[in-house]
Amino acid sequence: MKTKHLFGYLLGLVLFVLAIPLLLWQLAGRPALGGAGLWCFAVPAALGIGLSVWSIVYMRLVGKGNPMDAFDHELAPRTSVLMTGGPYRLCRNPMLLGVLVYYLGLLLVLRSWKAVLAFALYLLVMLRQVDSEEKRLARDFGDAYLTYKKKTKKLIPYIWVL
Repeated sequence: MKTKHLFGYLLGLVLFVLAIPLLLWQLAGRPALGGAGLWCFAVPAALGIGLSVWSIVYMRLVGKGNPMDAFDHELAPRTSVLMTGGPYRLCRNPMLLGVLVYYLGLLLVLRSWKAVLAFALYLLVMLRQVDSEEKRLARDFGDAYLTYKKKTKKLIPYIWVL
């Protein structure tokens, strides 16, 4: 694996799995995370991170690329194959869905309006990123992507059509 690829994965790990949750925890006043409430976090965290990792592995093996693309700026090689199977049959953005499930579990434990507000801001930024990414995918994969987009939900399987 090239250094550029490894850097992208490490950056994603630090940012999405560590830094943003730590920021939410800080905004919530750094409460103790223990006891029975920890299960409210542990289960969504495991499911969310699992879905995100599955998406990344699938992207690498099937899509022949990496997830590091920010507002149409390629940070690591983009996918060269349109992914419509695996986790991408559930929704068009399973990696983001996994991260959101992880963060929602954390918010259940934190119970902080400041953390919820920060999460809402993060979600708005990420949805803008998704819109940017979908324009690029339409350019790169044309009608095949548009067909996939019509039959697969954007973020929440079976619910969010956009």
